[in-house]
Amino acid sequence: MEATRIERPGAKTPGPEQTVAVRAPRNPPPEPAKKLAHPEPVKCPPPVALPLDRIALVALVFGRERAGALLEGLREPEVREAKNHLAGFSALSSARRQARVAVEFGVRTDAAARLRAVMEEAPEVLRRELFRRLPPYHRSLFPERQVEPSGAAATPAVCALAERLLREATR
Repeated sequence: MEATRIERPGAKTPGPEQTVAVRAPRNPPPEPAKKLAHPEPVKCPPPVALPLDRIALVALVFGRERAGALLEGLREPEVREAKNHLAGFSALSSARRQARVAVEFGVRTDAAARLRAVMEEAPEVLRRELFRRLPPYHRSLFPERQVEPSGAAATPAVCALAERLLREATR
């Protein structure tokens, strides 16, 4: 339905002789499009470079034989340095390499204190099982202990509890 408005030019009070009917258009003409100002481009900070020793360690852990080829994707000066780190990690014993990976990527900083607390509170059967399941680099925290074979008291429940306690203490 169209809207009608009544205009009376020059009159302050309504009067029949001065009334003019004006129809409002159904759809007003579109407004001209506003030009959008292009915002300034956002400057992103440069990507954070990971230390090359950590990159080499990840390549060794996940790539094993392909670790050298994986490092070829780095820039030329970084490739040499990363390969030097890779050679150093490859020369480590398995236990030392595991320790390095654990320290770099997974073990809590207070893992040693937490392991000592767990060992202190655990009953002897659980202590033996905990120590037996510790990786070599954590066994050095308890020089008074020796690895003993699993006894009859080490039930599946005790073994599962030992695994869980070790995971929670170190991660």
